[in-house]
Amino acid sequence: MQRLLLQSLLQWKGKIDRKPLIIRGARQVGKTWLMKEFGKNNFNNIAYVNFETARSLHSVFESGFEVDKLIMAIKIETGAQISPGVTLIILDEIQECEAALTALKYFQENANQYHIIAAGSLLGVALHKNRSFPVGKVDFLDLHPLNFSEFLLAMNEQPLFELLQGKQWDLITGFKAKFINLLKQYYYVGGMPEVVLTFINQKDFNKVREKQLNILAAYEQDFSKHAPNEIVPRIRLVWQSLPSQLAKENRKFIYGNLKKGARAREFELAIEWLTDAGIVHKVSRCNKPAMPLIAYAVLSDFKLFLLDVGLLAAMGNLDIQTLIAEQSLFEEFKGALAEQYVLQQFKTVEQLPIYYWTAEKATAEVDFLIQYQNRIIPVEVKAAENLKAKSLKAYHQKFHPEISIRTSLSDYRKEDWLINLPLYACITFLEEKGLKWAHPSM
Repeated sequence: MQRLLLQSLLQWKGKIDRKPLIIRGARQVGKTWLMKEFGKNNFNNIAYVNFETARSLHSVFESGFEVDKLIMAIKIETGAQISPGVTLIILDEIQECEAALTALKYFQENANQYHIIAAGSLLGVALHKNRSFPVGKVDFLDLHPLNFSEFLLAMNEQPLFELLQGKQWDLITGFKAKFINLLKQYYYVGGMPEVVLTFINQKDFNKVREKQLNILAAYEQDFSKHAPNEIVPRIRLVWQSLPSQLAKENRKFIYGNLKKGARAREFELAIEWLTDAGIVHKVSRCNKPAMPLIAYAVLSDFKLFLLDVGLLAAMGNLDIQTLIAEQSLFEEFKGALAEQYVLQQFKTVEQLPIYYWTAEKATAEVDFLIQYQNRIIPVEVKAAENLKAKSLKAYHQKFHPEISIRTSLSDYRKEDWLINLPLYACITFLEEKGLKWAHPSM
C-alpha cells in the first residue's frame, strides 16, 4: 500500500533545521504502518517504542530530560543500536506518557541530530489538555484515511492514478465507467487502511462491513475509556446522530435532533472531544467570503462529518445491493455520501481552510468554501450528473469569484465562470494551482 505522505516524510528527513515530527490522526488511519514503512525504506534501522506497553520507560522520562540518558533507555528497551542519521526513533502512542511529549523539546534543542517521529491514537485529545507541550519545537503531519488517489494505487490502478495526476481529460473521459465503478467501491469501502486491505485481499463486501463495524466499536469504546465520564452520554448522542444529521437536505448540525430541548452549551465539550480525537470534522459557516475566512466564520453554525465515507456508509447501514445498482449509491443519504467524500479528499491537503456559505434567509448554500493563495474558491457538490448549480450561480452573481467549481459525475468541462470536475477528480484543480500534498508544518 502506498501513502502519498511518504514523500513529505522524505522532505522532513532532509531538512537541515529538522525538528521532532508528530503525526496526528485518528485510530487506525495507518500511523504506525507509515512510520515503520518510512523507517524500513530510508534508515539502516528503527528503534520502535510503544508507550502503551513500554511502561518501564515512563519513569525514565518522568525523572528528567537528559538526552543521553533517554537515548540509552530507548536502546535498552528496544534492543536497537541508535546512531544519528542512520536510526529512526519512533515513539508510538506518545500520549500515554506526558513526559515523553515534553522531552521532544530537549531532543530538538540539544540533540537534533536524531530523527524522531511520534504519534498517538488520541494525541489530539492529549495535546488539548497538555500544559507542557513543546510549542514551536516540533513539526506536525496530519494523516487521514486513504484518499481516492491512494485507493487507486492500492487497487493496482497505477495508470488511472497517472491519468488523474496528468489531467488528461480526453483519456479520463474515455475511462469514465471504470473511474465511476472504482468510486462506487470507494464510497462503500472507504479509506481506512485495514478495510482497504481486506477488500483487496478478499473482495468480500461482507468482510469489509465487518471490519468497519469493528472500527466503529473501537471508537465507541474509546468514549468510555478516555473521555470524561460526565460527557460520555453526550458524545454518544452526537456520534449516533451523524448519519441523520448528514441525511438532511440542509446538513447544518441541529442540536434539537439529539434530544428534545437540547442546547449548544450541553454538547460543546462532547463535539470538541470528537474533533480532538480526529474522528469527526467540523466545518463552520462563513457569512462573507473574504480573506481570511476564519475572520468571517460563524462558529455556532457548522456541519459535522465523519473521518471516512466508508464508515458513514456502515453507520447508515448502506446495503450492498445499493452498490450494485446503476447510480443509486450516489443518491443515498440525499447526496450526503458525495459531500462526505469531497470533504474527505480536501482534508488530505494540508493547510487548506474549509468552510461553507449560505445566503441570508438560507435561500442559497455553497457546500464548501476553500481558501488558497489569496483566493476564496466556492465548491458545489452534486451527487450524480445533475448539472443545475443554482446556489453556485447565485454566489457567483453576488461575489464574482475568479474560480467556481462544481463537482459531479458529469465529465470535465470549463465554461465562462464555472469548471465542472468529475467527483473522482475533485481536487485536481488545487494541484493545478500548485498546491502540494500534505506536508509537515515548517
